[in-house]
Amino acid sequence: MRIEKIEIDTRYGEEYAGKYVFSEITWAKRSRIIQKHTKYHPITGQITSSDFITIQAETIWASLREQPGNKPITLERLLSEENGIPIELGELFSQIVNRLCGITPDEQHFLSGQSEEEKRTIGSQSTGSAPSSNACQVSLGENPQKTSKHSS
Repeated sequence: MRIEKIEIDTRYGEEYAGKYVFSEITWAKRSRIIQKHTKYHPITGQITSSDFITIQAETIWASLREQPGNKPITLERLLSEENGIPIELGELFSQIVNRLCGITPDEQHFLSGQSEEEKRTIGSQSTGSAPSSNACQVSLGENPQKTSKHSS
């Protein structure tokens, strides 16, 4: 599994300074987090609601392997509206975790809570009751095979 280490200085506050280690989580773990916080229509299978912030916070928490000794990051702190972490630090953690876990640009828009129209569009693309199985594709920098179309 891939790992990313970062050293945070005091720009987000003294309590957050130090070394953080994140690692890729499994497809099953990520899928369970999404399923846990997403409600689907019982007949159509379309997404009726999703707690984007909780999904992202739990994904960060699941990926976090090491943090400074004072343990400034907790799931509760990631979710807190009153005593949460600084916005910029949360965005940095989200970018790292999204990169490690292979979250696609469409999923990033979905998890970022874009406009209601975008949410409806993303939700209406699936006719099943679960996210598509190709949602966690990761490019490893290999050369993709090129296909060509022939016109008749």
